[in-house]
Amino acid sequence: MAAIAGGEDSTRERICAAALTCVARWGIAKTTLEDVAKEAGCGRATIYRTFRGGKAEVLAAVVTTESDRFRRAVDGAVGAAGNDLEDVVVAGVVAAARFLDGHTALRFLLAHEPDAVLPWVTFRGLRPLFDAVGQYAHPHLARFLPDPEQRARAVEWLARVVLTYVLNPADGVDLTDEADARHLLRTFVLPGITPRTQEPSHVLHQR
Repeated sequence: MAAIAGGEDSTRERICAAALTCVARWGIAKTTLEDVAKEAGCGRATIYRTFRGGKAEVLAAVVTTESDRFRRAVDGAVGAAGNDLEDVVVAGVVAAARFLDGHTALRFLLAHEPDAVLPWVTFRGLRPLFDAVGQYAHPHLARFLPDPEQRARAVEWLARVVLTYVLNPADGVDLTDEADARHLLRTFVLPGITPRTQEPSHVLHQR
């Protein structure tokens, strides 16, 4: 049974990877299950056995897979950042920006099918997005920001910074560059989320 389950997982992963490649190449609207099957090296019947909901279910699985990859990338960077709030925030923002900036499928959709992405990252789509980010960001920030409301506000500000960069890149600001990100966050964001009894690390180091 374990071997069968492992085989099913492998098939799912292969199909999801193939679908992601196709979306990065043609977009969502033009990607067909025939394209995905060819890229995955399997037949359409295999896709329908694995994803009974067809294309919609495949795409939903891709979103879940990529969301998990994003979370792992950010978690790994933040976990290695140490015990300084500024370092943790910078590491998380840089990791998020690098993942999104280097995501070929996302960049294609933003350029050619923005309607497939923008509803999820603007207006009414923002609250569910902030809630989702908060689920894995709150544990990392809790040791620095014990107040839940302050922590939620910090998560929202940081998410907005990353989204603004991804959707509207600004000349002279590169959040994938640690020095640029640190300067931006230290200047405009950290003063608003640092507890009043706790000065930013760079101020303490200057004394």
